[in-house]
Amino acid sequence: MASHGGIFYFSALIILAATVASVSSSSLSPYYYDSVCPEALPTIKRLVEAAVYKEQRMGASLLRLHFHDCFVNGCDASILLDPSPTIDSEKNARPNLNSARGFEVIDQIKQAVDEVCGCSVVSCADVLAVVARDSVVALGGPTWNVELGRRDSTTASRAKADSDIPSPFMDLPALINNFKNQGLDERDLVALSGGHTIGFAQCFVFRNRIYNETNIDPEFAQQRRLTCPSIGGNSTLSPLDPTPAQFDTAYFTNLIQKRGLLHSDQQLFNGGSTDGLVNTYSSNAKAFSADFARSMIKMGNIKPLTGDEGQIRSNCRKVN
Repeated sequence: MASHGGIFYFSALIILAATVASVSSSSLSPYYYDSVCPEALPTIKRLVEAAVYKEQRMGASLLRLHFHDCFVNGCDASILLDPSPTIDSEKNARPNLNSARGFEVIDQIKQAVDEVCGCSVVSCADVLAVVARDSVVALGGPTWNVELGRRDSTTASRAKADSDIPSPFMDLPALINNFKNQGLDERDLVALSGGHTIGFAQCFVFRNRIYNETNIDPEFAQQRRLTCPSIGGNSTLSPLDPTPAQFDTAYFTNLIQKRGLLHSDQQLFNGGSTDGLVNTYSSNAKAFSADFARSMIKMGNIKPLTGDEGQIRSNCRKVN
């Protein structure tokens, strides 16, 4: 009886693999897993909700992983690869080191999805994309149809992560150029920056702003100084807006009040070309939600690996 079960399971894997190959194409689709593994997306949603319920900050961390992945050679799960003799891990890049987090949650989700699907059929890159959406929804934000069918890279680039992930110290022209290099425009820049309506930042990232910059509300600067000293306390966290566990428009209202925590945040409302969008989003939650969802889909389409490109990793941390 056991041997018959093994034969059936092996045959099922062959059929499943053939099905995946047949639906692979150069374009992504929200329905990519509907026939291959219809339980994949519900499984991801359930585990994301559990992770965010356990620690609300995790939602922002998971959203950030997708963002930092897509900005380095496209949305290919390269950020998840651990260091190895052949991998110069992006986890060790300046924007990610001792900062990017949630990798264990991704591991747990990937394992659960592979179990429910019967084999490794859902890519780590797609897991990151779906997890980002489900994290936003879990914290009260908008939903969208995630385009699916990405495959996973077999390489990583710490150097590209250092150069291509936007820095919290950038001014507006540098931010606009950084996003333009990814095929994203100013509306995408402001909408996606609105992801800072959830989550926290470490003291060393905003210290110079609260002690030395002038386009900042003095009372706000003083409040932040209470937990971020001029020397030391580098990893102390402060919320990016007053409601860090709620996806809302407080981030934009903060910018208008000169209470942006990061230098790069306040640059979006500092007399430049993006002021109008900040004003719109601060007073129109529907407009922000719609544009954020649109820009997330657009970002998720940055240079995906499809068809026979890359692979579907069975362990997101290493190449097969």
